[in-house]
Amino acid sequence: MNQILDSIAAIDQQLSKRDLALDPGGYLIIYLDLEAQLICAKHYTNVINEQGLAVDPATGKVIPAKGKVERQVETMFTGRSAKEICVKIFEETQPCPITMLDHAAYLGREFMRAESALVTGAEYIQD
Repeated sequence: MNQILDSIAAIDQQLSKRDLALDPGGYLIIYLDLEAQLICAKHYTNVINEQGLAVDPATGKVIPAKGKVERQVETMFTGRSAKEICVKIFEETQPCPITMLDHAAYLGREFMRAESALVTGAEYIQD
């Protein structure tokens, strides 16, 4: 069993190094509200510039991948499970804020990781 887990971890680590296209629909910051027992996701809009970088629609400034940035949340989503928050984002919100299938797949994986952390009490850090 450990050999399988090690193999999966190595595959995931390698795949995490690939280049990603940014979703023009925006991005989500995912975290847990342990007191309320909720998975939370803040949706922020962005514009993709000619260089393929995400910029703040209000200021035109590039949004850094790391570090703290003060931005206005477009929509706040919460759910008690990965399925519930996914239904709210992908089925109930029109137009859907996520416009790329690879982004949707990534979010599904992240919401499952967040749900697992919520259930087990483990720390959750968005990948």
